[in-house]
Amino acid sequence: MELRDQIAIVTGAGRGIGEAIAVHLAREGAHVILAARTLSEIETVAAGIRADGGQATCVTVDVTKRTDIDRLVRHAMDAHGRIDVLVNNAGVYGPIGPFADTELDDWWRALETNLGGTMFCARAVIPHMMARRRGRIINLSGGGATSPLPNLTAYSVSKTAVVRLTENLAEELKPYNIQVNAIAPGAVDTRLQNQLLQAGDRAGADLHRRIKAMRETGEGGVPPTVAAELAVFLASAASNGLTGKLISAPHDPWRDWAGRGEELSASPMYTLRRLDPFTLRPLLNTL
Repeated sequence: MELRDQIAIVTGAGRGIGEAIAVHLAREGAHVILAARTLSEIETVAAGIRADGGQATCVTVDVTKRTDIDRLVRHAMDAHGRIDVLVNNAGVYGPIGPFADTELDDWWRALETNLGGTMFCARAVIPHMMARRRGRIINLSGGGATSPLPNLTAYSVSKTAVVRLTENLAEELKPYNIQVNAIAPGAVDTRLQNQLLQAGDRAGADLHRRIKAMRETGEGGVPPTVAAELAVFLASAASNGLTGKLISAPHDPWRDWAGRGEELSASPMYTLRRLDPFTLRPLLNTL
């Protein structure tokens, strides 16, 4: 059990990718604190974890509310005295459709959840991790972070910002042995996809077609367990020294990275960079 007795917070843990991550962390021995807005959902997940022999507690949280996040962190510190792992998974698509037709208040609310929630949660746990000079922060990126995702601009922009926040925090927190990485989970068929299907062509004809095919046949889909397995790797000693990376759960060879953390962290691979001779040259030298 790679994470025996570690204390892990997972936001958005009531379903989908967050549920899978929570279950996998618990199976590896972590005591998982499940956080989400809907108590019944996280209680169901917690019951499953306990039935499987794991440890889990539940705290209702809206990640856009700093008072909720402070209460979550106080719960962890009062109950366990430390926080070893934070997984920032809570997220929303926000408005779907051409930006020119978007309700700007809805657009901004999506950033408050995806970027603001990640920022607030990280800011709340970092002082405790710094005091112990250890910790792991795992952020969830998503579609549009590495290439345009038209008609989902709020989602795309917020997830790109999460990656840059990840890179900045990784550099700042290196002296404190706190590793910060981001997961790109791939096309996982969660309840969020219902919104894309309902939006029809407002989501873009090609994207709607791909999501419809994934729902009906599984074509192009990625199980949520793939991101969960990567989260376990990033939370465990196998990833020691690896920080500041955006890692594709289904596509990158992270299963072969054990013991290579410092080597990979010194490379510009798996980061957001502009393509130009100055960034391509060191990349080519590492291939």
